[in-house]
Amino acid sequence: MTRVAFYGNHAVSYSSETHHCASLEELGVEVVRLQEPKTPWRVILSEAIKSDMFVWIKTHGWETPRIDRVLAELKRKGIPVVSYHLDAYRQIPDRWKRYQNDPYMRSLDYFFTVDQLLADWLNENTTTRGHYLPPGVFGQECYISDRSSPLANDVVFCGSYGYHSIYPMRPQLVDWLKATYQDRFTHVGGGSKHPVVRGDDLNRLYASSKVVVGDSFICDPNYQGKYWSDRVPESLGRGAFLAHPWVYGLDEQFTPGEHLATYRWGDFTDLKRVIDHYLVNDGERERIRRAGHDHAKATATYKVRWQHILDVVGA
Repeated sequence: MTRVAFYGNHAVSYSSETHHCASLEELGVEVVRLQEPKTPWRVILSEAIKSDMFVWIKTHGWETPRIDRVLAELKRKGIPVVSYHLDAYRQIPDRWKRYQNDPYMRSLDYFFTVDQLLADWLNENTTTRGHYLPPGVFGQECYISDRSSPLANDVVFCGSYGYHSIYPMRPQLVDWLKATYQDRFTHVGGGSKHPVVRGDDLNRLYASSKVVVGDSFICDPNYQGKYWSDRVPESLGRGAFLAHPWVYGLDEQFTPGEHLATYRWGDFTDLKRVIDHYLVNDGERERIRRAGHDHAKATATYKVRWQHILDVVGA
């Protein structure tokens, strides 16, 4: 049996690390969970050297004393050090300025990233092997609920109102949706009247609402990195009919008009055209919703993603 020492944030049930570890266990992998940054470096090392692979999902702002000693010893013993990160790096100047010379990226053996251009940069500038791997959805939460949500509405947006200082599109989008659809629109998440919903509550909300509007952190919709938000598989996998901005590379994984609807990023006239069409075309909307869910469940769960990682690493 493959054994993986997994260093990351396991403190909450909804973290990416929690979903990743459960998905690895579904694949028959023994997982040792090491909490970042509370686990002493000697404990990290003792567990990692007994494993076939060490995974480190770094949380921004959390620092681990002497992690360099752990990584150096693992390199000496030939134990692969791996990360699979869903965040943007190159698109955020302050973050990229810090990380392009950070030991985190340069000490890994494999970095699986949702940004093709970051993978290319790593392969050209470091010894870390970069691999493009899109985001996914936790398989155990990939289902269409048959229960309704009290928050369900014709048009729904889930996510924070204030997102990132260099991305003003988020509040503009939410404000426009509220002004345009008024009581037919519900915003759920930070900055709204409704707190974040997760798990089955989120599945219920998505499945019982008509149109779920998506957003993705993109300062340039033609960015060639094939970077797009994990809300695509998360929404489709949980049963949403999703209207999402077109992003370069998205159609390699999900087909517009078959698995989801797309609109021109920043073009609210086009978004209104898409929303209004699907609000009244129930049969077409339901067909796309079902197809999107089935496709996400078959191709984009974290069980599928981690099987790919295991195959590449050879663990």
